[in-house]
Amino acid sequence: MANRHWSREEVAATVRFYLDMLELEIHQTPFNKAERNRALREFLNDRSSGAVERKHQNISAVLVAERLPYVDGYKPLGNYQGILAEEVEAQLEQRPELLTALQALVTAEVTDDEAAEVLSYDDILQRLVDTPTRPTSTWTDRVREEGNRYARVRKIDYLELEARNRSLGSAGERFVLDFERARLVVAGREDLAHRIEHTSVERGDGAGFDILSYDTEGSERLIEVKTTRFGGHTPFYVSANEVRVSEQEQQRYHLYRVFRFRERPELFTATGALSDVCELQPSVYRGRVS
Repeated sequence: MANRHWSREEVAATVRFYLDMLELEIHQTPFNKAERNRALREFLNDRSSGAVERKHQNISAVLVAERLPYVDGYKPLGNYQGILAEEVEAQLEQRPELLTALQALVTAEVTDDEAAEVLSYDDILQRLVDTPTRPTSTWTDRVREEGNRYARVRKIDYLELEARNRSLGSAGERFVLDFERARLVVAGREDLAHRIEHTSVERGDGAGFDILSYDTEGSERLIEVKTTRFGGHTPFYVSANEVRVSEQEQQRYHLYRVFRFRERPELFTATGALSDVCELQPSVYRGRVS
């Protein structure tokens, strides 16, 4: 039963329900995932709730392969059917309003409502979550094997547009500055908290990191901040300079990933060279014929 292939009709219904949820999420309209799971199963051939959840995760993987965000809570999962990627692409073509709303969101400046939240030290420190474990066989490997044969290259890279959103990036850095000050003050190192530097502002973008902070013993932390309004598994972009500095300063280099910035920002951290803590995929090449 568990290995039955999904029919085209089942796949189409599942993609339709998923994209409905994505559109609601873009517009910050509340919805209940469990209720939508139950409603969708009425259109399917005796599928379990868990099977639907896994198919939703497959759709997340298709979207990420096409440089689109996924519905938060459905961690991307590869190894999906080719017809799934085809169906996602076909339905996206029929929903230009979804892509228009998405482009408006990823390019929008951070609003006062998003940026104005002032947290106590205890509150902001509770926003730190566990760093996702890196599996031995990554979902992005499986996306490349299966997905790219079916999904066309999208003209607009929505995740790159968000990565270029300086307003969002700056707001994420300010959130991390507040987090670092709280971490040091609560640890009894207010002296070090006063020494934290907003490097990307004070020195410019060429340093290869955004914030100079400290651990409780006084050693430097070179912090690179990556911020998204979407879920914590959303891919992000790093520069060649950031990769190089992270390799040169492995012991001091820290990635701080800030996510769900529109709602309740959270973050996780990873220490070391970006090539060790992330799965890096080349996205831009510079060429010259001499």
